Amino acid sequence: MSFASPLFLWYFVPATLVAVLIAPRSWRNGIIATGSLIFYATGAGPTTLLLLSCMVVNFLAGPALEPDEWDLRGARRRVVLICVIVFDVTVLVIWKYAGFATEQLAGFAQLLGGDFPVVHLALPIGISFYTFHHISYVVDIYRGERKALRNPVSFATYISMFPQLVAGPIVRYREIADQLPQRRSHRLDDVAAGFPRFALGLCKKVIVADSLAPLVDACFDTPAGDMTFAIAWLGAIGFTLQLYFDFSGYSDMAIGLGRMLGFRLPENFARPYSSITVTEFWRRWHMSLSRWFRDYVYIPLGGNREGAGKTYRNLCVVFVLTGFWHGAAWTFLVWGAYHGALLIIERGFGWDRTPEGRGARIRRRVLTMLLVVIGWVFFNSADMGSALTMLGHMFLPEFDGLTDAVEAALTNQRAWILLAAMAIVLLPAHPVAGPMLESSRARSANVLRVGVMTVGLLYAAILVATGTFSPFLYYQF
Repeated sequence: MSFASPLFLWYFVPATLVAVLIAPRSWRNGIIATGSLIFYATGAGPTTLLLLSCMVVNFLAGPALEPDEWDLRGARRRVVLICVIVFDVTVLVIWKYAGFATEQLAGFAQLLGGDFPVVHLALPIGISFYTFHHISYVVDIYRGERKALRNPVSFATYISMFPQLVAGPIVRYREIADQLPQRRSHRLDDVAAGFPRFALGLCKKVIVADSLAPLVDACFDTPAGDMTFAIAWLGAIGFTLQLYFDFSGYSDMAIGLGRMLGFRLPENFARPYSSITVTEFWRRWHMSLSRWFRDYVYIPLGGNREGAGKTYRNLCVVFVLTGFWHGAAWTFLVWGAYHGALLIIERGFGWDRTPEGRGARIRRRVLTMLLVVIGWVFFNSADMGSALTMLGHMFLPEFDGLTDAVEAALTNQRAWILLAAMAIVLLPAHPVAGPMLESSRARSANVLRVGVMTVGLLYAAILVATGTFSPFLYYQF
C-alpha cells in the first residue's frame, strides 16, 4: 500500500486518524501498531512473519541489556548484545545479499568451468530500515541511554509505525522513547500541524517526482549505441531531481503523518542540493541515515579521535556500508566508495570548510552539485557498464540529439516541471519548506501553506485519482 495510492489516502489514513482521536488514550498505541502491521502485510505478504520474528527476538532481549546500578552483568550483557546484533545483521544479509553473493560465486565458478547455485529470495519491504531500528533499540538500552520497553504494544508501535516503517526516517530509539508511553497527548492541533507537511510531501511525490520518472527511465534505458551527450545529461539531472523530490516527499509525508498521530519524527532533509561541500551535503541528505552510521558505526570505530589515518579508514568503512545498505549491487558499492573518497579528499585538503567570499561559495556549490550528480549515475544505473557509458557521454560532448523514445518522454509538461524543479533546488539553503509549513506562523509560511493545501493538494489528488502515481524509489531498500 503506497502513501500515494487512493486506498491509503482516502480510506486507511482517515480511518486510522479517527480511531486514534476517539479512542481512549490507553488504546492509541494498540490502534497504531495494529494498523501498521495491516499496512505492512498488504505489501509484504508472508514476509511479515520475518518482521514479527525480528520484533520478538529484540523485544525479549531488551530487559537483559539494561545495566544495573553497578553493572555487575557487564560481560553477560555484552554477549546478549552481540548475539542480538548478529541475529539482526544475519537476517538482513541473508534476505538482501544472498542473491548477490551467490551470483558472484556462480560467475567465479563458471570461469573455472564449474557451477554454483544462485539463491533467489524476495526482498522484504523495508528490511534495511527496520533492521536499523532494532539495532538502535538494543544498543541504546545497552549503553544505558534509555530503558527497555516492557509493553509489547509500545515496542510494536516503535518498530512498525507505518509512517516510517518501509522507507524511514530512521528513528533512533533514544529519539522516540519518551513519546511511546500511553500517556502521550494527542490533539487536533497535531493533525492541523501535520497535515500541511503531509500535503507538501504528496505534492513533491506525485506532481514532480512521478512526472519526471518516465523521462528518467527513457534516458537510463537508452542502449549504449544510442546514448548521446544530451540524453546522458538529461537523464542524470532528471534523476537527481526525481530522487530528491521522491524521497524528501516521502519523508515529509512520514513526518506529517507521525505528527498527526502524536509523534515527532526526526527531520531527514534540509535542502541538500544547496550544500557548499560534499561534507555539508551529507549533513543535509538522508540525515537520519547519516546520524545512525555516525552513532553506531563511525564513533564506535574511533571517529576522528585517533589521527588522520584511522579517521579516513572509518570514513571508508562507513561509506562502503552506506553504499551496500542501499542495495546488493556493485553500482551501490561504487557510489558509496565514491562519496567516501570525496569526503576524505575534502578533509585532507581542508576543503570541508565553507570558503569565504560569495564567488568562492558559488563555485564550490556548483562543483559539489556536479560531483553529486555524477554519483547519482552510479546509483541509478543497472550495472557498471551502463554507468560508465553514460558518464563517458556526459564528458565527451557531441552534437547528436535525442532518440525517439526520449523525445516522446520529454513532453512540454515534463519539460516545465523539470525546469521548475531545477529552480526550486537552486534556491538558498534556508528556509526549509517542511519544518516551516509545520510550525512557522510567518506570512511567507502562511502563503505557502495556503498554496500547498489548495492548488497543490487538489492537483495531486487528481493525479492520484487518475492512477498516475508510482512506488517510492526507497521502497526497494
